[in-house]
Amino acid sequence: MKVNINNVKLLISAVRRAQYPNTHMPEIALAGRSNVGKSSMINKVLNRKSLARVSGTPGKTITINFYDVDNQLMLVDLPGYGYAARSKKEVEAWGTMINEYLESRPQLCQVVQLVDSRHKPSREDIAMQEWIQDCCAYSVVFATKCDKLSKTQLAANLEMITETLSLREGDILIPFSVKQKESFDAFWEYIEGCVLEEDEEEAEG
Repeated sequence: MKVNINNVKLLISAVRRAQYPNTHMPEIALAGRSNVGKSSMINKVLNRKSLARVSGTPGKTITINFYDVDNQLMLVDLPGYGYAARSKKEVEAWGTMINEYLESRPQLCQVVQLVDSRHKPSREDIAMQEWIQDCCAYSVVFATKCDKLSKTQLAANLEMITETLSLREGDILIPFSVKQKESFDAFWEYIEGCVLEEDEEEAEG
């Protein structure tokens, strides 16, 4: 199944369950540290320049943003974690917001984790990956900013990420760069092959 990425919109920005959209399409949630490049990734894969706001201030996104893609798929941008400059109260509120979505949304079919390909995953990254492994059939990780590494460095860092996050056989690790068309293709190959087709098969069954 193909989606038309020219038919996309920010449906709603929510902070609590009562504000979630009343839709039934499959949802892919994007999770990662505050400076990992989620907004840039969303703009890249949806072929937009500023649909998702890219801020120079990490941790600025404090809502759960629901992007309707061609009435077939919802991309859900979760607030970034691990930004130490925010107050303890704010961090706790964000954690509650994220947990409420992850634990209560039946439309959620996969949490896609973003990690920075240049660095070893943080303890917050590891904690998120542990949650994904507990709740999802398999893990999907995109290693962002891979254009900043040589091929040799990237290969070594992907191995480090695999080991640090304890990725298993069957888990998916994909290098990603907003500057590379291959990354755009790899994202939609995963979405259309592993998400939309599975959802269509379940509907037919």
